[in-house]
Amino acid sequence: MRSSKEIMKKLLNKIPRLGKKATPESSRITTETIAEHRERILAGGRRFKYPVQYARHRLVFNAIIITIATLIVLVGVGIWQLYSVQNTSDFMYRVTRVLPVPVATIDGQPVLYSDYLMKYRSSIHYLETKERVNLKTQDGKRQSDFVKSQAMDDALADAYATKLAKDRNITVTDAELQTFLKQQRNSTDGEVSQSTYDAVILDYYGWTPQEYARAMQIKLLRQKVSFAIDTDANSVSKTVGATIAAGNTNLKSVTETVNKTAKVQVVYGALGFVPKTNQDGGLTAAATKLQKGQISSVIQSTTGEGYYYVKLLDVNDTQVNYEYVHIPLTAFTKQLQAAKDQKKVQEYIKVPEVNTTPAQQ
Repeated sequence: MRSSKEIMKKLLNKIPRLGKKATPESSRITTETIAEHRERILAGGRRFKYPVQYARHRLVFNAIIITIATLIVLVGVGIWQLYSVQNTSDFMYRVTRVLPVPVATIDGQPVLYSDYLMKYRSSIHYLETKERVNLKTQDGKRQSDFVKSQAMDDALADAYATKLAKDRNITVTDAELQTFLKQQRNSTDGEVSQSTYDAVILDYYGWTPQEYARAMQIKLLRQKVSFAIDTDANSVSKTVGATIAAGNTNLKSVTETVNKTAKVQVVYGALGFVPKTNQDGGLTAAATKLQKGQISSVIQSTTGEGYYYVKLLDVNDTQVNYEYVHIPLTAFTKQLQAAKDQKKVQEYIKVPEVNTTPAQQ
């Protein structure tokens, strides 16, 4: 009789062993498969030796996705702040100075958001610091709405002038700008220093020297365009000059005679004695160069108001007294209004319609 030990041994030999598996034929290393096995081992090792090389394309892809997503978010927030919230903070103003985004268009010409904010913020600065207006009150909000409407209208006019200037190749040179800025520093006590003048502009209007120069450059360009396109005013100014040259030196009589047939109605005026340094578009400066009773040649006002003829009535050491004939410019205003009437203006922000000044409300 077999022993129980032998019987158990036979039974155990019949049970398959889970810990051992037969080696597949393909996984056995032979002379034919040695190259395949070597490459498989080396490939696995490379993943640990050069992990960045294998993940580089993934990192670049992720970085691009994150950058694009961030830009989309920033652009979205910026658009929301400018066009929905109408954020006028220093930061958003700086953004618009770097990025030439439009606040409106007129006849296809973009109106720069930075130009609009420069005008609006300057007026608000004056209201808050000089007029002590509380913008959170009902009256303050009404005045803010008026300033906003005024700033938009002014920015539209500047943009339209820029368009007309491009069409006619009209520019303002740096020399012209510097001459104008120097003239602005003249006062009754002589020429004000640049630093003092800059401080005054910053205090009253909140403008840096660069912003003030930009505002004046646009102003001069608009004046040049206004004179260039107004053929009617130019024609009437020549008629006035011819009437004076014919012997009529009574400016009131000249005005009445010319207005009978002129397309543009001329205006007679007299101010009495004014300081020789009076800032009036160059009229006083022209009058001081005349003899009593003498009439000047035609003057293009440096304020863009039109053409003038001045006659010196009297003069002393510090003052002059003169009368004048004024031929106003009207063409630019008419063309600008026509563009608005023809629906050529598109505003990208909501601007309240204001028909009267705050003082009249």
